[in-house]
Amino acid sequence: MKEEQRSLLLSSSSRFPPPQGVRLSYGTSGFRADAAVLESTVYRMGILAALRSLNTESSVIGIMITASHNKVSDNGVKIADPSGGMLSQEWEPFADALANAPTPQHLLQLITEFVEKESILLETVRPAEILLGRDTRPSGESLLEATKQGISSILGAVTIDMGIVTTPQLHWMAFTQLMLLVRCLTDLIPSGGRKMSEGDEKLVVDGANGVGGEKLELLNKMLDGLLIDVRNSGKDGGILNEGVGADYVQKEKLVPQGFDSQDIGLSCSKIELVDGDKILSLFAIFIKEQLSSLNEGGENTISSYQAHLGVVQTAYANGASTDYLKKLGLEVVFTPTGVKYLHEKAAEYDVGIYFEANGHGTILFSESFLLWLQGRHKELSAVSKGSEQEKAALRLLAVSKLINQAVGDALSGLLLVEAVLRHMGWSIHRWSDLYQDLPSRQIKVKVVDRTAVVTANAETMVVQPPGIQEAINAETAKYPQGRSFIRPSGTEDVIRVYAEASTQEGADSLANSVATLVRQFLGPGSS
Repeated sequence: MKEEQRSLLLSSSSRFPPPQGVRLSYGTSGFRADAAVLESTVYRMGILAALRSLNTESSVIGIMITASHNKVSDNGVKIADPSGGMLSQEWEPFADALANAPTPQHLLQLITEFVEKESILLETVRPAEILLGRDTRPSGESLLEATKQGISSILGAVTIDMGIVTTPQLHWMAFTQLMLLVRCLTDLIPSGGRKMSEGDEKLVVDGANGVGGEKLELLNKMLDGLLIDVRNSGKDGGILNEGVGADYVQKEKLVPQGFDSQDIGLSCSKIELVDGDKILSLFAIFIKEQLSSLNEGGENTISSYQAHLGVVQTAYANGASTDYLKKLGLEVVFTPTGVKYLHEKAAEYDVGIYFEANGHGTILFSESFLLWLQGRHKELSAVSKGSEQEKAALRLLAVSKLINQAVGDALSGLLLVEAVLRHMGWSIHRWSDLYQDLPSRQIKVKVVDRTAVVTANAETMVVQPPGIQEAINAETAKYPQGRSFIRPSGTEDVIRVYAEASTQEGADSLANSVATLVRQFLGPGSS
């Protein structure tokens, strides 16, 4: 490393000392914490992103300043790889080490050793190139500036500030393409499908007082046949994710602020939730139907391709959804909690579908399957244009472009839901009635050291501390359709408890019993 580069890193890092007494780790959603302690972290992630760009032959890397569903006083940073997906897991230990280096000298030593180990050329003709984005949090602007300082501390690195964007937009900057693909899907609806009622043509959306509401209003101007009414857009001074947002609705089972009984057709104190499990089920039914159609209807000159369709869930998926998917004959597998694990597993299939209960998810199509699909469509267009088989090929090609395969994207997911419901001729009530969720409850138990809990089998069982899994099993056996698991949080010192049972009273009781076990086994300081 040249002396000019060493001096630049030492001088710039001295302006961003790490917070005392705080240890941060790159979790499933990057780094997240109170915004007040993140300035040095985002500065150092700017350095990491520039190095990652150089390591990938100066490919564009994305940095997003956001804490997603967290309260407005929090913030965070996540990195997008050139593929559009998340930062390679192989780089996460380096991210942790950078974030927690105590002095500029330690930081420089880490960078020097890593650059040598990975054979990263700092002096190249093509500079590192970084896309920057942030959400609407008040702390975002100053953290973005600190990130820019980190990027510019690598000689020649170029920053492109995208301003206020959604995270998926940063991963996939192709916004207007959504409209063309939705129109393609709706044009391919089977004849005789259910006509949309007046209520079906209006979609009321909770913007959570964040960037999503702002982008939805832009989207609304380009849509035909669907009116989007955005509530909690942030323009009325509402606070981000406070009494609003997907996590609030999914965990609390409450209607977000700004909605009334006319919006949901029920008492405002109760909500019928169509969550990520139901979204996954809807898409799985649709994809399975299209795949079945492809190889029907006579001989074809292209060899038949039996696409491997897989559904990926975490232990938080409601047990009723898993049972329903298996009864459909679908292959269902589990991974640890976190989109990075779900995404990686889904990529092993020709078509892999994953969604968390809170709505994070997408559909992945393998390159080999898409190549076959394009050939199959070309063949069908020549011999049976307008047939259901040809339309099925077109629908799948449109879905592969509409759904954001880089990362879960609420906007493209929302539009695909609308297109599939129209294709199926289903109302939202018909969709919601696919299966009935088992009552569930989630509890957080504060602990001194969350790493004392070690899990296995996609977080469905505990291997440390000894004996706690047996105690959980004994409690669970007391409840009809009982199921419970615990796992350490990836972002805070708590143990998360999840429980299901045949009744809400049973789920609540089981969750409380398991939470008591956590306090007993983890000792003083747990609450």
